[in-house]
Amino acid sequence: AAVNDMEKKLAEYKCDTNEAVCLKLVRFPEDIDDESTTFHPEYSHQLFGDDEVAFGYKGLQIQLYCSAGNLSTLFKVKYTARVTDKFDCVEPDDVEGKIREIIPAGFYCNTDDFISVLEKEANFKPFGSLQHTYKVHNVEAGEDLTYQIHKVDISCPGFREYHERLQTFLMWFIETASYIEVDDDRWDFFLLFEKYKKDGETLYATVGYMTVYNYYVYPDKTRPRVSQMLILPPFQGEGHGAQLLETVHKYYCSSPKVQDITAEDPSENYVKLRDFVLVKLCLSLQSFSSEKLSQGFSDEMVSEAREKLKINKKHARRVYEILRLRNTDMSDEEKAREFRLEVKKRLYGPYRKNQRELAKIQKCLRPEELASQVNQMDTRLQHEELEKSYQDVLVDYRRVLERLAQA
Repeated sequence: AAVNDMEKKLAEYKCDTNEAVCLKLVRFPEDIDDESTTFHPEYSHQLFGDDEVAFGYKGLQIQLYCSAGNLSTLFKVKYTARVTDKFDCVEPDDVEGKIREIIPAGFYCNTDDFISVLEKEANFKPFGSLQHTYKVHNVEAGEDLTYQIHKVDISCPGFREYHERLQTFLMWFIETASYIEVDDDRWDFFLLFEKYKKDGETLYATVGYMTVYNYYVYPDKTRPRVSQMLILPPFQGEGHGAQLLETVHKYYCSSPKVQDITAEDPSENYVKLRDFVLVKLCLSLQSFSSEKLSQGFSDEMVSEAREKLKINKKHARRVYEILRLRNTDMSDEEKAREFRLEVKKRLYGPYRKNQRELAKIQKCLRPEELASQVNQMDTRLQHEELEKSYQDVLVDYRRVLERLAQA
């Protein structure tokens, strides 16, 4: 009973770190105490373990408030109670130490000092060269807000320190995030800012960013690979990711040295975003016209997509299927069947590869081992999996087309 009582007591001192970490992008001093401007991490396991729990505190609040432009940081740890010696020498987690591991030096612990820094935000200007400006209508503000995308490299004065502050957000919003070695001059950075007014002055708020690494391709080309992309939570769902990715594609398309553009370990959300952007870009290509789509996937599509938009064959094929669906009357059974067979033929590729591999190893397997392998590749099961894959693809493609219709 005593043990159970102790466990219950200790459980009271466990805090969900995704709730405990409070993030803000502060434009005005009044934002500091405004709960509506607070947002929380999607992930905190990289600092606090798989359970995403901090032990030793009640009412734990880890405040990481950043000035909207320069990302100057206010860091505070608050709690209503903390474990003491009467809990049999159980130590509380070193929450402050864990946070200090990921945020660069130069942060503030005093609110008044942080407010004095806010007054200097008018001095902050976006780094690098302006690539694209666009507007988004904000219903809440009742006006069009202006956004700018800038391209920068690590040699830009002041950018290194700014980037150190910016990349801390990765730990909270990308599941397998890691910091990059910025000294490598093959890195390109694309920054997204909102342009806004305060007391008659023009200021800039950080919205998101993308990092791209330029790999060498023999003999004289490069392959830009998107490494990290993040739109900060207060700005998500407003179309900024598509604007950023499209701008990056257009930037590299202008270079004859670029072979194609890829992504490193893309997330499901990134693939959906890329589908939308690439389909939108390919609408301007002659080889993807309605007439050509009805004739099937072609070498012409592959070469035009690569030459004009730096899209590789795999992604060009996906674009073709999405646009083919757009041009197909799926209520017509014959046309729907043609489309289904076209997609399934591509999806069947991995199964066909497995069968070839099975044929190779048949000679060196005992009968019982061979039976086991054959059972794993049961034909009926293959058909079921293939149908499920097709239906999943159809859902994804229709979502892209819905977004395209609204663009």
